[in-house]
Amino acid sequence: MKKGYLVLADGQVFPGLRFGAETETVGELVFTTGMCGYVETLTDPSYAGQIVMQTYPLIGNYGVIPQDFEGECRVKGYVVREPCGHPSNFRCGGDLESFLKERSIPGLYGVDTRQLTRIIRESGVMNAMICDEVPADLEPLKHYAVTGVVEAVTRREPAVFPAEGDLRFRVALLDYGAKNNIIQELRKRGCEVTVLPASTAAEDLLARKPDGVMLSNGPGDPAENVYQIEQIQKLLGTLPLFGICLGHQLTALAAGGKTYKLKYGHRGVNQPVRDLNGPRTYITSQNHGYAVDGDSVARGRVSFANANDGTCEGLDYPDLRAFTVQFHPEARGGPLDTAFLFDRFVDLMKGGNL
Repeated sequence: MKKGYLVLADGQVFPGLRFGAETETVGELVFTTGMCGYVETLTDPSYAGQIVMQTYPLIGNYGVIPQDFEGECRVKGYVVREPCGHPSNFRCGGDLESFLKERSIPGLYGVDTRQLTRIIRESGVMNAMICDEVPADLEPLKHYAVTGVVEAVTRREPAVFPAEGDLRFRVALLDYGAKNNIIQELRKRGCEVTVLPASTAAEDLLARKPDGVMLSNGPGDPAENVYQIEQIQKLLGTLPLFGICLGHQLTALAAGGKTYKLKYGHRGVNQPVRDLNGPRTYITSQNHGYAVDGDSVARGRVSFANANDGTCEGLDYPDLRAFTVQFHPEARGGPLDTAFLFDRFVDLMKGGNL
């Protein structure tokens, strides 16, 4: 067992033990509250540029299950209280440490994750590094920023995924860091899904003559993606459109709205969301550090709101045949209470109204 350190940008140092790759790393430290789903967390491209800390104390007990991967592992580092070195599950395809080593992801355990979570909740997300020796100069750490991550995680070439069963619709999915289960939810509803790189021009997408457009989740500051916002502006009103997470934020920006950075974000599988069009409150899975200012989107109406802090969790654009949500209706692992939103998208492609 090799000693290591988690060093925060404000100078606080947390000793621990190294696991995974024996490299050093710098990233934005965030926490996620899921009691399960660490495989999906590690393979969610939306965590690009970040050191992820699990608040649940035991991680790795059911191993690594490749069938549950959401995408490529893009985290900068991984911090847990206690890793399990001997997992037990009939689907297990490997252990957590081997997974991290194979992908050159450094990890740290034996850290007081409760205290770290309190620090982030009070001070906000901050940069951190996993290292073997505490550096004398923290300036490089303080100046780290998560930038250019959509371009880093998107597909380089289009890919087509056939519908399950009878073909009903063709959907163009713009990949800003798409999770695999977005594709699966569409496919099992009879949609052929063409996944396109984030750099795809609106004209090229429309030339494929899809029945609807899906905007995926993804990492980073939404306002940084100027080109993608311009393409969405061209797409709005031309075809039914459904956006999730970063896709929700980019659509709001394309419609003239504003986004802002949250103090510590929403990351976990237990985020309560109120349906403003009905009596229900849903438990949702979320992973985002930015939010939309709902009042700033003149062309949209807020459809969902976070029951904890009141932030905008969804927008409808009735005159544009578009709707978006901040949470993940396709969540794995997490609640599937809002999977009906994919049915809503299918109905919109049928010619229905919001």
